[in-house]
Formats: sequence, structure tokens, C-alpha cells
Amino acid sequence: MLSRVANSLYWMSRHLERAENIARLVDVNLQLLLDFRQLDDQAIASYWMPIVLSAGDEDLFHSLHPHATGNTVTEFMVFQAENPNSIISSITQSRENARMVRDRISAEFWEELNRLFLFVCSTRARSLWRASPHEFFNEIKNGSLLLQGLSDATIARREGWIFVQVGRFLERADKTSRILDVRHASLPERGVPTTTSQADALGWSAVLRSCSAWDAYKAQRGAAVNPVAVAEYLLLSDEFPRSVRFCLRHMNTALRRLSGVRDGRYSNQAEKLAGRLLAEVQFSSAQDLFAPGLHRYIDALQVRLNDIGEALYQLYFLQPLASLGENELRQQEEQQQQVAAPAGGPSNASV
Repeated sequence: MLSRVANSLYWMSRHLERAENIARLVDVNLQLLLDFRQLDDQAIASYWMPIVLSAGDEDLFHSLHPHATGNTVTEFMVFQAENPNSIISSITQSRENARMVRDRISAEFWEELNRLFLFVCSTRARSLWRASPHEFFNEIKNGSLLLQGLSDATIARREGWIFVQVGRFLERADKTSRILDVRHASLPERGVPTTTSQADALGWSAVLRSCSAWDAYKAQRGAAVNPVAVAEYLLLSDEFPRSVRFCLRHMNTALRRLSGVRDGRYSNQAEKLAGRLLAEVQFSSAQDLFAPGLHRYIDALQVRLNDIGEALYQLYFLQPLASLGENELRQQEEQQQQVAAPAGGPSNASV
């Protein structure tokens, strides 16, 4: 498989997963604020700014908006094209990557992704957003989930599909950790919190709902919500499909399918880093999460996930190109153009 094709499939999947997770996070925060009345501007900012911080876009946000309010944060996270991590930017980039590899995805997948792209760029999306933000976010989430089902049901289980899985689970693990980190300000700097107020319980319930984990959590642990139980479930559960441990396990399996290396061994840096991180998470407890402070633990986890992404880039997306001569590079470029030209036509989307 051409490295450019692998790169496009990988980022197509990551950007789609990113859009879905941003929709989950902003939607649940809007719902949470309905439970609180008469908040002043500072209190409102304390609920919205952590969403921007969780995405790592605070500098860009402050360059575009002077204050963190519901309107400015939602505009920045949903519709602002200047924000590369907004919903509209993520879906645009996912669609553009898909356009470049039309021969590697099914017609059904392309049609649904194109429909989702046209929706978020339309005036209907803005109208639905103003009338019912919850319904708007459901459109994004349902579109993403439908595309995941279509990729599993209509794309052959070859290398391209495996790169889709790697991108999906790496992005999901990262975003689950970031959603969990939104509530770190309510925790002690180190150690396990001793008490949980009613307001904190509502906030941690919102974290579960952001990950669609409320029903699964309640079935296993009951309706009592506390930070330790929520963090343990979203980071260490081996059964819930959006937990970090679950995502790492499936990503680790996908990486070894690419190289043919069996479990317990590795043939490259990406497999080494992924296998090591999975092993550490598998043998961690709730006390291990809170001993250094949950925020520090999650920061370190995100750095290690980024290291896996960098190792993938060096291994599969960069090195094959660097080793090719000028003629081979030109042949790859011509082949890419031949693949992309009849499929999508001109597009205003950019990556």
C-alpha cells in the first residue's frame, strides 16, 4: 500500500472520531448547565474554558475571542473554520482525505461522509443549531456512528481497513482521556478525593454521558457517582468500548496485524510503545491513577499517545517516501491523481 494512501485512511478515521467526540463534549456541557441557575460570568467561564483547554487550543481561542462564554466556545468548537479541531474542520478534513482514496473505501461510506460534510457546511446546520443544539449534535454523532458501521460492514479487511482502525482507536483513547480531564479542577492536586459534592457528582455524571458510558457504568456500578469510580471505568475498563484500555488493546492488535508480529513481541517503535503502554494500563489500579494526581497522570498518558502517533508517522507515512527516488515519487503522485480525479471533483475543503 502507498504510504500516502495509508496516511489518508488513518487521518480520515481520526478526524471523523475527533468530530464525534467534540460533539459529545459540547452537547453534554450544554445539558449540564441547564441544571445550574443564576451563574455569573466567571462561573460560566469555569464550565466552558476546560473544554477549550482539553483540546489544547486555548491560545488560538484567546486570539479569536476575548471571553469564554457559551456562545464563543460553542462557535469556536463547532463552526469556526480557523480552529483545525472544530467539528466543521474535522469533518472537512476527513472528507478530503477520503476523496483522495476513493478506490479504498466503499460507495456507501463515501456517500454518507459526503452527506455529513454537506450538512455541516449548509445553512440547515446553522438553523438546526439555533433551534435545538441537542438535535444538531445527534446528527453529528449518528453520522459518525453510521460511518463506523459502514467501514466495518463494507470495507475489505485488508491493510487500508486496519489503518482506519488504528486511527480510530488512537484518537478515541486520546479524546476519552481529555474528556475525563475536563473535571480535574474539582480534584485535589494529588491523591484520592475524600468527598464529592452534589455539584461534582453532576459534573462527573456529565463526563460519563459525554462518553455514552452512563448506562454501562450504572449497570455495573450502580447510580452512585464519584471521581475514583468514573476515572477507573473510563481509563481501565476492558469491556467498555470507549475506555482507554479497550482502545489501546484494539489498537495494539491492529498494529500487529500490519506487521504480522504476535503478541508479546514487537518489530518497530510503534508496536513497542503501544504494547508497553497497554501493559502498564492493564496492571494499573485506581490508586495508581490518583497517586501522582489524575491531571498529571492524564497529561503523561496523552504524551505517550502522541509518541505512538509520531512513531506511526515515522514508520508508515514518512520513511517510505524518504527512501524513494524522484521518479518513484512522481509515479506515486500520478497514481494518486488518477485515483482522486474521477471520484470527487473540485472541493473547497482543505487539509
